[in-house]
Amino acid sequence: MTVAAILKHKAQQTGPTDVAAVKPTDSIAEVSRVLAARRIGAVLVRDAAQQLLGILSERDIIRFLASHGAGALEMTAAQVMTAAIRTATPSTTVNEAMSMMTAGRFRHLPVLNGDDLVGIISIGDVVNARLRDQEHEVDSLRAYVAG
Repeated sequence: MTVAAILKHKAQQTGPTDVAAVKPTDSIAEVSRVLAARRIGAVLVRDAAQQLLGILSERDIIRFLASHGAGALEMTAAQVMTAAIRTATPSTTVNEAMSMMTAGRFRHLPVLNGDDLVGIISIGDVVNARLRDQEHEVDSLRAYVAG
């Protein structure tokens, strides 16, 4: 199974959704409101030309608050984001995505087709895809054994 299949499944379950993004100049308070309103764990940071600059997660915000105090809420997305982002392509396998996320200790993976952003997947999406694959395999084996 590939990342494209995960994105297709997500679209079938929840309908097509845009990927949440903020501007590099948005304050951490503004970013927090976006995360809370959309009930998501991370946003992409994109410039006016929609170029991907970084990613900013709830974990990043909590760590920054812990080290900088309440003043961190006035800092910008660009100051807190992770700029060295790992990305996947639609043809990336679920196992490759899981390995990247586990090795890098991150939970959100933007998906690019060339320079175009086509979506974002979470570790939960990857785990659900693996579970669906395993259920299908078990059902196939049962059918084979039952004849």
